[in-house]
Amino acid sequence: VQLQASGGGLVQAGGSLRLSCAASGRTFSSYNMGWCRQAPGKERELVAAISRAYSRYYTDSVKGRFIISRDNAQNTVNLHMNSLQPEDTAVYYCAAGEGRNWYRGCGDYDYWGQGTLVTVSS
Repeated sequence: VQLQASGGGLVQAGGSLRLSCAASGRTFSSYNMGWCRQAPGKERELVAAISRAYSRYYTDSVKGRFIISRDNAQNTVNLHMNSLQPEDTAVYYCAAGEGRNWYRGCGDYDYWGQGTLVTVSS
């Protein structure tokens, strides 16, 4: 599967952005999908994920602010980000995988899109 992420940009604190990830291939529905981010000097972290059964995971720092969704008919996964804070500044990557530990971390994902930069100014 090939992934193409879009939607990053510059936003003021308190603002919103929507990231989108378009996937190629006919088996999108069989993949768990995740959004990972990497800030300068920090490790890549799993921000949100949605399983092929539509279970969702959010890291604690984004709960109540971010919403992940998927549309299997359109082969897309979106990340709606609200109440953005400067600490959300990072390169965001969409990822796909078939492993059981889809909610545990970025390491469970096999396919990656290019990153999209999100910058939140204070």
